[in-house]
Amino acid sequence: MHAHRPLIHAMIAATAALASSIAFAHPKLVSSTPADKAEVAAPQKIELLFSESLVTQFSGANLVMTGMPGMASHAPMKMAVKVSGSDDPKAMVITPAQPLPAGSYRVDWRAVSSDTHPVTGNLAFTVK
Repeated sequence: MHAHRPLIHAMIAATAALASSIAFAHPKLVSSTPADKAEVAAPQKIELLFSESLVTQFSGANLVMTGMPGMASHAPMKMAVKVSGSDDPKAMVITPAQPLPAGSYRVDWRAVSSDTHPVTGNLAFTVK
């Protein structure tokens, strides 16, 4: 009967390790459309795909125009956007209120999954 004890302890340790890795997992940005550092035509929407399902009421994003052609000293300008989820619970969709003019942009995002710890990041793209 005591011969099974090491096996039981190993199973308990493995289960605890798995549970702790799940509990402390944070959403990571897997991909974006447009991609980071891409040069694109003005997108109608920006989509971010994460490694985990998001809690939409705590997740969000800002879109900032960081540069405009011919204006070397263009101050960063926050753009009006609507941020929403999608059919995919791991996706965040950022829809500009108006078509984006040529220039450089930065998306500052905040993702919260079931572990409730916010993860932030950004990506940049250029509109031709």
